[in-house]
Amino acid sequence: MGKDVASSSPAAAAVFRAADEALGFDLSALCFEGAEADLVRTEITQPSILTVAVAHFRAFAERGGAQPVAAAGHSLGEYAAHVAAGTLAFEDAVRSVRQRGRFMQEAVPEGVGAMAAILGLDRASVVAVCQAAAGGEIVSLANINGPDQIVIAGHAGAVVRACEGAIVAGAKRAIPLQVSAPFHCALMEPAARRLEDVLAAVTFCDPAIPVYTNVDARPVREAGAARDALVRQVASPVRWDEEIARMADDGIATFVEFGPGRVLSGLVRRIRKGARVLSVPDAAGLDTALLELGR
Repeated sequence: MGKDVASSSPAAAAVFRAADEALGFDLSALCFEGAEADLVRTEITQPSILTVAVAHFRAFAERGGAQPVAAAGHSLGEYAAHVAAGTLAFEDAVRSVRQRGRFMQEAVPEGVGAMAAILGLDRASVVAVCQAAAGGEIVSLANINGPDQIVIAGHAGAVVRACEGAIVAGAKRAIPLQVSAPFHCALMEPAARRLEDVLAAVTFCDPAIPVYTNVDARPVREAGAARDALVRQVASPVRWDEEIARMADDGIATFVEFGPGRVLSGLVRRIRKGARVLSVPDAAGLDTALLELGR
């Protein structure tokens, strides 16, 4: 991840160097050449994805890309959005998300929790399925990625029961996800409390542009509100469908995704048909996006 853009952009290369220095180990080597077994560890995954996203954004800006008028990010991507908005220094953000990843991993013993994607079932029905499946355990909405794509999380047994119930209720598919912990549900409360202490020691500035939050699906413009939203999102669902819809309703017509992959671009297209959506997952994508924007 990120090797081609770091090779072609001094600004992107500087982001990788800053990450290595801030973390005290060679994250760049892991991103460029690391084994999958290392990259899937949450405390490595989170700073890696953040670093690649910010590197692509900085390369875009270096090449004369349009200045954003708002920002948003899915889960840990909200940190990248705040770096782009000037709320957080990149070095503080990358150290914080490494801690975040470790706290989330340690919040639930391995095998106790699970996540699954429910496809083709509306939100109210998924909520009802989770309530019926709980049986004294936790299972709830974790990522609301669109009207027919919802991820659930909680205790492993409850997630299995919810998947079975979802199929009975008419879902097209219920897909167990290969994850290291049940993110964005009440089982993450211990991680949220630990992260709150970490972020309390980090300098936050008022965002230069509105940053739309996962937890409330609305923009924040003040430092304190930005910090609070990052703490609360750890154990709360990512309301991505509402977030993107709110941005579009507020006049955002062009969305540019920075970072590895194009998953969010696909989600945005389904949430708001007709939106202009561009992806910058690599150096080639950067060239294409700049050309599309007339830069």
